[in-house]
Amino acid sequence: MTTLDELRRTPNGLAGYYSRFRVAERMLLTGHSHQAWPDVALEGQVEAFEDAADAVDAKWERAFAKAERVRGALRSLLGDPSSELALGANTHELVVRFLSALDLRRRPRLVTTDGEFHTLRRQLARLAEEGVELVRVPAAPAETLAARCADSVDDRTAAVLVSSVLYETARIVPGLHDLAAACEHHGAELLVDAYHALGAVPFQLPAAGLERAWVVGGGYKYLQLGEGNCFLRVPIHADRLRPMVTGWFAEFAALAGDHRAGQVGYGRGAARFAGSTYDPTSHYRAARVFDFFDAHGLTPALLRRVSQHQVGLLASAFDELDLPDEAITRDRSAGLDSSGGFLALRSPRASELQRALATRGVSTDSRAQYLRLGPAPYLSDAQISEAMAVFGSVAKELFDH
Repeated sequence: MTTLDELRRTPNGLAGYYSRFRVAERMLLTGHSHQAWPDVALEGQVEAFEDAADAVDAKWERAFAKAERVRGALRSLLGDPSSELALGANTHELVVRFLSALDLRRRPRLVTTDGEFHTLRRQLARLAEEGVELVRVPAAPAETLAARCADSVDDRTAAVLVSSVLYETARIVPGLHDLAAACEHHGAELLVDAYHALGAVPFQLPAAGLERAWVVGGGYKYLQLGEGNCFLRVPIHADRLRPMVTGWFAEFAALAGDHRAGQVGYGRGAARFAGSTYDPTSHYRAARVFDFFDAHGLTPALLRRVSQHQVGLLASAFDELDLPDEAITRDRSAGLDSSGGFLALRSPRASELQRALATRGVSTDSRAQYLRLGPAPYLSDAQISEAMAVFGSVAKELFDH
C-alpha cells in the first residue's frame, strides 16, 4: 500500500505509473483542474474499442457494467452505498436536468453564491434574465456562508445551489448540514457541488448530514478519470419529480410499451434523470483508474494527507519569498484543515503570472484575480520546491517592473 513517505521522495513512488503524462519530467501544478491519468487509463480506452469491435451493438451490456463500476466507486467516495447516481458527460447537463424538475412557477426563487463555478453562474444568470428570482449570497467569509444561505431560504425558494469547496479560493464551506435542515424546513431542494472535494477532501454524506441533498461532481480533477465522468446524486424523495429535460434512457425499463400516447413515463431513482446514448469510453477509462486507486491504496484519507502536505509545502515556500501583499498574497486566516486541494494566491496580475510561469515550464492556471497552484499525488517534494523556486524568480521579475 502506498504511503506518504513514498510519495514525498524522488522519484515519487507513483510517478512510474504515469509515464505517458511524463509527470516525473514536468512541473504540473494543475492538479486541481486536470490531473494526469495513470497509464492504465489507455488500457481502458483500448478495451472500449475492442468491445465495440467484438460485440458491435451488443457492446452495451459490457458498457453498462463499466458504468456500474463507476457508480460503485462514487458511492464509496460519498459514503453512501445505496446512492442513486445519474451519470453524465459534464455537470452542466446534469444540473440542467435537476433544474428542469423544479416547479419554478410555484417557487420562482433560487439561492446561490457569488463564488460558484461557471456551470452554475452562467446558467442561473440566464434563468434570472427570464424572470426567475436569483439570490446571490457573497461567498466570503466562507465560515458563515452556509448560515447566510440558510437565512436566505423561504417558502418561495425552489432550491439552493452551493459548493462544498469554493473553486476560486479552495475554501471549504462548513455547516452544510444546517443549510440542509433549513431547506427541508421550507420544502426547498439543496444541490451541493462537490467537484473540488472528491479526491482532495473526504466528503461523506451521512457524516455531513446531507442524506436528502442532491450532489453533483466528477472525476476530471482529483480523481484522474478524465472527461465524461460526472454524476448527479439523486435523493430518495426525487421519485415525486418529473424533470422536463431527460433522455430516452429515463424510460429504458418500459420501452416495450406503446409510447405514442399518454403521459411521459420515467424510471425510478436515478433513472428519472438519465440521458441518452453516450460514448462509454470514459467509463472504461474510469473503471481502470478506480481499480488502480484501489490497488495502490489511494484512499480518501491518504489523498487528503498527501494534499495537505503538498499544499502546506506550497504555502510555506510562498511565505518565504516575502513578496509584497499589494502585489500578491494568500489568505492566511485559513489553516490547511479549512482548505481544499490547491493554493489560491490573489493578485491583480494573476493571468500574467500564469503565462510567465508557463514559459518557464511550470503549469498553473488562473481564475480572475486568483492564481491557483494545484499539486497531485504523483509529484515529489523536490518537484514542488523546484516549481516554487521558479515561481519566486518569475514573481520578483514581474513585480520589480
